[in-house]
Amino acid sequence: MSITAKSVYRDTGNFFRNQFVTVLLIALLCAFITVVLGHAFSPSDEQLALLSSGDNLAGSVGLFDLVQNMTPEQQQILLRASAASTFSGLIGNAILAGGVLLLIQMISAGQRVSALRAIGASAPVLPKLLLLIFLTTFLVQMGVMLIVVPGVLLAIVFSFAPIMLVQDKLGIFNSLRSSMRLAWANMRLVAPAVIGWLLAKTLLLILAPNFAVLTPNVGAVVVNCISNLISALLLI
Repeated sequence: MSITAKSVYRDTGNFFRNQFVTVLLIALLCAFITVVLGHAFSPSDEQLALLSSGDNLAGSVGLFDLVQNMTPEQQQILLRASAASTFSGLIGNAILAGGVLLLIQMISAGQRVSALRAIGASAPVLPKLLLLIFLTTFLVQMGVMLIVVPGVLLAIVFSFAPIMLVQDKLGIFNSLRSSMRLAWANMRLVAPAVIGWLLAKTLLLILAPNFAVLTPNVGAVVVNCISNLISALLLI
């Protein structure tokens, strides 16, 4: 019996609807963890204010020119802020992927699962998931920076890697290789979902400034929670 896109999307919608509260709690908890870690490791507001002070940044064209015109202190602050954002995002994404994938496993086995239990059950695979997500994120972003299309293609062929790492208990590189083979063989089924996920993430990024009416931290939690729900839907 062949698997069709219609049947996959229908089953995804049914699971997402039936487990929406649990998935929402996982997404919200991961968003909260991301924001808290980002705030804890980010430079202070006074230090961040230095990034926009001084006449040395006037007339900068593009990001690279802007960084080159910064003072060593400003570059250090920017590097610390970027590292904090990247680290907190990776942690949140790893917990989200582990929690959602273990939720699917345990629900499929007929168990009653809470958000905390699903996240707790994913603890043993979180270190490997973190390394896998860091590697795939780096490769995809490098591809996007080059010509965009390679980044999108890499996002598609690596889309099964977290699932294979958790479900099949493969190593990081074996998960990547197996994901590439499976995704390439089912490109017509996988590509629309991944491209839709990328477009939804891009749209959310564009709309993110509209959440400025909320306090910065609350707005960040809301945006991250919505982003996590989009990623959870793709994983399901």
